[in-house]
Amino acid sequence: MAQFPGGVYAITPETADTEHLLMQVGAALAGGVAAVQYRDKSGDVARRHEQASELVALCRPFGVPLIVNDDLRLADLCDADGVHLGRDDASLREARIILGRGKLVGASCYQSLELALAAQAAGADYVAFGSFFASPTKPAAGRAGLDLLREAAPLIHVPLVAIGGITLANAPQLLDAGADSLALLSALFDAPDIRASARALNHLFETESEQ
Repeated sequence: MAQFPGGVYAITPETADTEHLLMQVGAALAGGVAAVQYRDKSGDVARRHEQASELVALCRPFGVPLIVNDDLRLADLCDADGVHLGRDDASLREARIILGRGKLVGASCYQSLELALAAQAAGADYVAFGSFFASPTKPAAGRAGLDLLREAAPLIHVPLVAIGGITLANAPQLLDAGADSLALLSALFDAPDIRASARALNHLFETESEQ
């Protein structure tokens, strides 16, 4: 059974420039991110297949899982390390049947502990809560509170992922509340130095583990 690593979880920006995307993700990997999620909501099937396949190949030498957002078929076709499912996507059971037990299946649980408990019971490898802060990627997303992490920590026995508007400044309070992983897009890929940003975020986890 695969195990989600926790730590810094990089969510890729959507772009048609595959070469630039690979350069950005390469810098994040060099900075020590623990997992990468390929997120592209465009309808360009060929581009998405190319990018996902290239990212799988890029992540493998680092031992970092490449997880595909929402698209179970794409995750299967490009031999990704897993899939991340939202409320309106394929079921966890379907994903496990198609991908097998060696792949990771994550679930968006928004602001709901009940969804997280159901996802855990259905075999999710990690659950994601959010948005915790105002997110430039999803400005209309509902807001989750730190109490949700505190309540979930003793009940959920798979990694807890926090997402939404996370920065180096506000990340420590999420870790203190029980988050095992921080999913970030803007704080990583909009930074002037992606590698340095990833390293700084990684340092938060190292500091947390020493306490």
